[in-house]
Amino acid sequence: MTSVTATARSGGKAGGTGRPAHRPRPVDHGAWFLVLPALIPILVLSVGPLLYGVALAFTDAQSGRTRSTQWVGTLNFQDLLHDTLFWESFRIGLLWAVGVTVPQFVLGLGLALLLNQNLRFRWLARALAIIPWAMPEVVVGIMWRLVYNPDAGILNETVRDLGLGDGRDWLTGLATALPAVTAVGIWAGMPQTTVALLAGLQNTPQELHEAAALDGAGAWRRFRTVTWPALKPVALAITALNFIWNFNSFALVYVLTGGGPGGRTRLPMLFAYEEAFRYGQFGYAAAMGCVMVAVISVLLALHLVGRLKGGEDR
Repeated sequence: MTSVTATARSGGKAGGTGRPAHRPRPVDHGAWFLVLPALIPILVLSVGPLLYGVALAFTDAQSGRTRSTQWVGTLNFQDLLHDTLFWESFRIGLLWAVGVTVPQFVLGLGLALLLNQNLRFRWLARALAIIPWAMPEVVVGIMWRLVYNPDAGILNETVRDLGLGDGRDWLTGLATALPAVTAVGIWAGMPQTTVALLAGLQNTPQELHEAAALDGAGAWRRFRTVTWPALKPVALAITALNFIWNFNSFALVYVLTGGGPGGRTRLPMLFAYEEAFRYGQFGYAAAMGCVMVAVISVLLALHLVGRLKGGEDR
């Protein structure tokens, strides 16, 4: 009787330590049935093709029903190391990704700050700002091809009206093709950056701005000490996503230039597409895809590590 009482006073735990007894939590197997409807499409449509593409990179798979596929090991990757055209397309892809992502963020931030103000017809301005995001990339490419048309395009017509010359063929000039395509990429992708940053701005407590204003802080100081620290996680996330999306761009550049002129706008994804569906080198194109996935994964890992270290510092 005494031992029972002592045990009860100690919380019913052996040894009277007062600590709750560790009991393993039961596994809810029924939860897997709730996850399966979302998990199966991911496995079938994403993970499955990815693994198949990796396996294909180690073969000499080519187009043609009668041709047998042989395992070649790392031969495709060895050929890639000496393929100057592929590494040139990789360099162009990095220039394109940086040249689109950085202005997208700067202009998107400025537009988000403007749309966050208490302006008249703000709802209309916000709706107009996301129109490029709502348009398919193919439609955007066709529209901008009309803008850049050397004979009747609105850009050359404006240049002529201003007396700045007779205009030029923007998409076929060796010096102007990549900047012209980059400008379209900035215009088409800026709305998603604006929306993300605007959401971050609206989640910033207004009381912090009011307190900083009472302390005599100007607009720039309030942005640097209040707005930017609250917006920084969103800014880092959307910038990383934009860089990945831009590096993997295909449809927009394909419609505008097809990779020309002279390969000046041939992004890595376009190069892999040509190898696979124009020349029928499926194994070699799959190896290119693996290299691109590996590079993007490394960059994303470095980004995540930097964010984690930044979180630990705070």
